[in-house]
Amino acid sequence: MTMKAGDEEFFKVSVNVPEEYLEKMMDSINSKMDPVYPGYDRTFGHFRVTGTWRPLAGSRPFKGTIGEIETADEIRLEFIVRGKDLGDAVKEIVSAHPYEEPAIDIVRTLSWKEFV
Repeated sequence: MTMKAGDEEFFKVSVNVPEEYLEKMMDSINSKMDPVYPGYDRTFGHFRVTGTWRPLAGSRPFKGTIGEIETADEIRLEFIVRGKDLGDAVKEIVSAHPYEEPAIDIVRTLSWKEFV
């Protein structure tokens, strides 16, 4: 069962972002999607995480040195989006994100309302 309002599907999107980009990222994404929760918009969750990566030859890292393991404090940003807005939201993440390859997770969701 996926979260549906009528025939509409919803998705949970998660991405790590440097803290200094968080507010801009939320504003940018919010501008590309209709509200999911009645009476509210700009509904996001975020928490601190540590990201790690090793830039390989040919990459252009935002932070780090080719061939060396890097770690950074990041913010994990999560939100629910309507299926019809998913493409625009992802495009906005890619456009506003400073990383060459932002790791974006997309998962179909279940609604608690289906169980009550």
